[in-house]
Amino acid sequence: MPRPISWKTCVTASLLAFSLPAAAQIAVSANDGKAILVNGVNTVPDKPVADNVTILDLGVSPPTVLATLNMPTSLVGPPDSVAISADRSFALITAATKLDPADPKKVVPHNIVTVLDLKANPPVVIATHETGISASGVDINRAGTLALVANRGEGTVSVFTIAGKTLTPAGKIQLGDAKSGPSSVAFTPDGKMALVARDGDSKVSVLTVNGSTVEYSRRDIYAGLKPYQVGVSPKGDWAAVGNVGMGNGDADTVSLIDLKANPPRVVDTITVGQTPEGMVIAPDGKHIVLTVMNGSNKPSSSPFRSDHGLAVVVAVENMKLRKVTQANVGTWCQGAAWNKTSRTVLVQCMQEREIQILSFDGQSLKRTGAIKVSGGPAGFGTSP
Repeated sequence: MPRPISWKTCVTASLLAFSLPAAAQIAVSANDGKAILVNGVNTVPDKPVADNVTILDLGVSPPTVLATLNMPTSLVGPPDSVAISADRSFALITAATKLDPADPKKVVPHNIVTVLDLKANPPVVIATHETGISASGVDINRAGTLALVANRGEGTVSVFTIAGKTLTPAGKIQLGDAKSGPSSVAFTPDGKMALVARDGDSKVSVLTVNGSTVEYSRRDIYAGLKPYQVGVSPKGDWAAVGNVGMGNGDADTVSLIDLKANPPRVVDTITVGQTPEGMVIAPDGKHIVLTVMNGSNKPSSSPFRSDHGLAVVVAVENMKLRKVTQANVGTWCQGAAWNKTSRTVLVQCMQEREIQILSFDGQSLKRTGAIKVSGGPAGFGTSP
């Protein structure tokens, strides 16, 4: 059953003139107010701000803020903790951590997904549901009838059926033990398959979907070391997964999965730099952008420390990966988003507490601006 909505959950920050553009592409940024980086250590600030989401209009240049409202979010887990329905009527936002009620300087695992009504004026939280421990990546099928949540702290995926904007829990899928770390989940466009990245035991698991029945196929794909965020191309012919590695200064990777092969398999892998945190496929189905830590999250004493992260664009051509370009971005950066034209890239930078805007002309990336947010931007979702 949905939990009652508390007044604090519904507090709004900038909703006075909200109006969702009729045909605009929107993005929702989940911002964590309880995390800052202190010399390489994720730390709760002395005066944390409320977790919140920022709703952006990607149909204008530069993108603009439509609204901001408070709700539970989390830095922990891959930055695909937001999913928007294909009809743009609602969004789902997971929260893997919360402040420890017994010690406000610590965080503890959380287990909820929040339903945000995007058609309401202003947008409003209409329900929260329990998931599993450390709810992380979330995805909604194109038909808007199913949602999956990867529960990173217990080795499961939660299944929800959807009717309109109403979620109903429909069980959990056990993938591995509590250390298997299911982190990210992505449906194929036809809704008949989903992939789950497991950073704990370096597997990408294949789920089969038949109506509202979701099952673990027992097919696991081995892409790279600690696969973290997975995505599927718009046509469903391939998938990509960013592999974060061990965080020891080595060059980490992105892998390409051929979904037309029977069974699906990895067909190419290339290096992209230290710790590709976020990985998002462009609407053109030809490019991938990765947010790469590049050592920007390391302590000052680390030999791998850098004063900036990277946004790296990779092309997919004839089932091969090719690095196209990269650009310097801020530090401790998390998720990314593309606009519909695949010519604008947004990058979430935690330490700067801003969403950095870059233009992409097919060959190069160029920083063009930034949008300040409250808290650290840590999860991104975009509408079709």
